[in-house]
Amino acid sequence: MKTTTIAFGIFWGMAGLLGCGGYYQVNDPAGDRLYYTTDIDRTKTGAITFKDRKSGNKVSLQSPEVKQISKEEFEARVNPAPSAFPE
Repeated sequence: MKTTTIAFGIFWGMAGLLGCGGYYQVNDPAGDRLYYTTDIDRTKTGAITFKDRKSGNKVSLQSPEVKQISKEEFEARVNPAPSAFPE
């Protein structure tokens, strides 16, 4: 089995036990893109759908890598602090 498939299975097992609450970083290995969400839904085909909190877009991915992150990390990634410009 692929590592991502195993990780995906572990994630869904943990999510089922923990009640699916939390903050998640979702990686699309095919496109090297990161998404951030608080709610993930699983489709009948095994894909997941969620609303990306950075862009506001609804996303559907077939074989993503999902990682639970802290609330602080989530907020820092979704709402980054404005950068200071030198005077």
